[in-house]
Amino acid sequence: MTSPEAETSLRLGFDMSRTKAELRASEAYRSDLVKLVARFRTGRQLGPTSAIIDLEDLLSGLSMLGGWPAPGSVQWDPDLSSLVLSSLQDAETAEKQLSAPQAHAESLLTDQELDNLLGSAWTAPLTTFQRRDISKLLSLQHGANFSVPGAGKTRAALGVYGAMRAKGEARRLLVVSPKSAYESWIYESGICFSPGLRYCKLDSGQDPHAEVLIANYERLDRNLAYLAAWLREEPAMLILDEAHRMKLGAKGTYGAACMALGPLARRRLILTGTPAPNGAKDLENLLGFVWPGRGQRVVTQAVSGGDLSHASSVLRPLFTRTTKQELGLPPVTAQLLPVELPPLHDEIYRSLVGDLSARAEASADKFAELGKSALRMLMAATSPALLLEGASRHEPVEYRLPPLEVPEDGSLYDLLKNLPDYELSPKYKAARDIVKENAFQGRKTLVWTTFVRSLTSMAKLLEDEGYPCAVVFGGTPDREEEIRRFRNDSDCMVLVSNPATLGEGISLHQVCHDAVYVDRDFMAGRYLQSLDRIHRLGLADDAETRVTVIAARDTIDEVVHVRLQEKLEFMSKVLDDPEVRQLADLQEAPAGVGGLDTADERAVLRHLGKR
Repeated sequence: MTSPEAETSLRLGFDMSRTKAELRASEAYRSDLVKLVARFRTGRQLGPTSAIIDLEDLLSGLSMLGGWPAPGSVQWDPDLSSLVLSSLQDAETAEKQLSAPQAHAESLLTDQELDNLLGSAWTAPLTTFQRRDISKLLSLQHGANFSVPGAGKTRAALGVYGAMRAKGEARRLLVVSPKSAYESWIYESGICFSPGLRYCKLDSGQDPHAEVLIANYERLDRNLAYLAAWLREEPAMLILDEAHRMKLGAKGTYGAACMALGPLARRRLILTGTPAPNGAKDLENLLGFVWPGRGQRVVTQAVSGGDLSHASSVLRPLFTRTTKQELGLPPVTAQLLPVELPPLHDEIYRSLVGDLSARAEASADKFAELGKSALRMLMAATSPALLLEGASRHEPVEYRLPPLEVPEDGSLYDLLKNLPDYELSPKYKAARDIVKENAFQGRKTLVWTTFVRSLTSMAKLLEDEGYPCAVVFGGTPDREEEIRRFRNDSDCMVLVSNPATLGEGISLHQVCHDAVYVDRDFMAGRYLQSLDRIHRLGLADDAETRVTVIAARDTIDEVVHVRLQEKLEFMSKVLDDPEVRQLADLQEAPAGVGGLDTADERAVLRHLGKR
């Protein structure tokens, strides 16, 4: 981007994190650098002749560089130059599709054209919607597949790679996914191509001859240098599976690592069925990875007016999505089952909320403390006994709370001390009764509960009543064996797990059609992902899928229910997917937290204020 003869007046490249651009000016242009950097919202001087700008900010404001007094002597780092050119080309293509989506829809590839692009090495059959998704993704340099779980996103993504591979545009593939999804990638990369693609798992060592490298999000940061070198060695494609895990963007550890690796790949593709579990910001960060300098801005502009139907039509050309409706699955029968807390349990909950309310008034701006308070209320609404035990090291990080410190001279201490051992949580009772009725009918049940201690308590209760349980959480020695038992053993009628552990990458719809939620937290993405363990492609036409959410009346359970409804409603409109809306609108049955966002925090504070 500069003539080699000219003296370099400005150099632009990546900083060490590769999420920011570093600018270095020659001494003669130091004042020009100060003026340029001041025009960027995130611009910051490092010294008289150096500065940094967030990558997103630089790419969205490239026109500001046009005022540089010596444009012919600007030197770009090759990686950054490649990213800029790619972003400009993609922006032009995306602009055409955004302005004429109907014309684009009519220009999708025919079956024969797609088969020719996939090449002779491709051997796997494709559904109609997979073909449509691959065709649409190939129309853009980089892309996003937001199809629901079970729609075959893995195979569609490999189809995009296959087309690039056949044209010689990519020779290797880096897949970033949860460990639970490794099995699917290994299986699909073996049957979609002949011969199957040679793969290597990052946590199993290095294989210089592997064409597919599979890594989990937790290992990205510590292996960034190796992965960057691996992407540079050959033309490569980068796929983020369950990409909502990096929804924090450059502000999160996973997101920063992904943003650093993204520019090194010839093609970037993200896969997730829940791209906006907490609202527009999640979607902004995901599309910001796909199209730096463009993606975030498009989302912000689309949703700024508050008309989500309009936002959906604006954003639709930028991603592909196969809906539940298109899969042709039988509907879900979902119900909300309210339960009353018995007097002592209710008194403990109210005493706890009163105590937390006083603390909240003193530290309303301390969101971390408020998040802990929300989790303690979730525990208390399920079983007060959870408050007095320390969190297991196998508890997901966001749920690792120390035991509640209760002053011995307080009313809450007396209540907890006097809680009768025989007073069983009404939520546990309700879950047990559903399991018993299902077992009587020969139906297996998947029981979800957020906290590990709640999970083991529920499993023990069922075991004591004669219902052998498979149990899966972070500390389970052999998850595969537990899942095998549930799938194959006729006497194992229950699987107890939490969405943080088993919410992704596993299919149970072949053997189980009933799910019971003892409790839920504020994470809409995990809730939707967990629902899809038993409701996905391959269900028999006559299968009846039943979901029951148990909620204690007049507790934080009701706050969670409202917030999840609002989040799923947003997602259903922005993705134009009525099936998501259906799951948000649970039918109330006859009478018989971690990860809070700002709106969740306000809802929790309102709940505390009611007491």
